[in-house]
Amino acid sequence: MTLLVDLLSWAFLVSGGAFCVIGAVGLVRMPDFYTRVHAASVVDTLGAALVLIGLALQAGFTLVAVKLAIIGALLLFASPTATHALVRAALLRGVKPLLHDEENPPSKP
Repeated sequence: MTLLVDLLSWAFLVSGGAFCVIGAVGLVRMPDFYTRVHAASVVDTLGAALVLIGLALQAGFTLVAVKLAIIGALLLFASPTATHALVRAALLRGVKPLLHDEENPPSKP
């Protein structure tokens, strides 16, 4: 039973780390502010949640797992709220989204 919990925990930890790395790559590779914020917020929130689940499985049913659950709940509420506030401030400041390139319009199927 402990081997199964360890394997499941490591699967969550590795997949959470992979999502965080993919979010960091998306943050560098995306063309404008809004797509960068989207890549960072969605993927990193999921990655952090998976890491917290993996850590809670490693901790077992202890006070540490309860604290990790509280951190996860705070993260799931605070991250989208902070992202929304950041994007709204940029929009009110006048940062325009990159819709398409005028010289090279998107091809139609």
